[in-house]
Amino acid sequence: MRRLALLAALLAALLAAPLPAAAQDWVPMRSARLQALDKVTARITILEARVGSSVTFGTLTIALGACHGRGPDEVPDAAAWMEMTDSRAAPGSPPAFRGWMFANAPGVNMLEHPVYDIRVLECR
Repeated sequence: MRRLALLAALLAALLAAPLPAAAQDWVPMRSARLQALDKVTARITILEARVGSSVTFGTLTIALGACHGRGPDEVPDAAAWMEMTDSRAAPGSPPAFRGWMFANAPGVNMLEHPVYDIRVLECR
């Protein structure tokens, strides 16, 4: 019990601590530029998506929940929270992708799809 109480206190202290400066440099933006690749046809398309709306590419529907960029005095980068669903997926199946994608580190969290590849280019 004592360990559990200690862990709970440590977690509460970590959550209450101020964010490091690097975590505070992200600036919310209104839209994202995405690069979409159809692996079958090798067709690349640039998509514009507004936060709170959806765009389609092939059988994918891409819902953009948030897009954050770095300030003008920082190294350019972008992070977008997206949820992607495939219209060909079985009913009730989970989204093809849900989470954050990073422009400068596309391999960190990427869409794993046999036909399509989506990449964040920038937030505007």
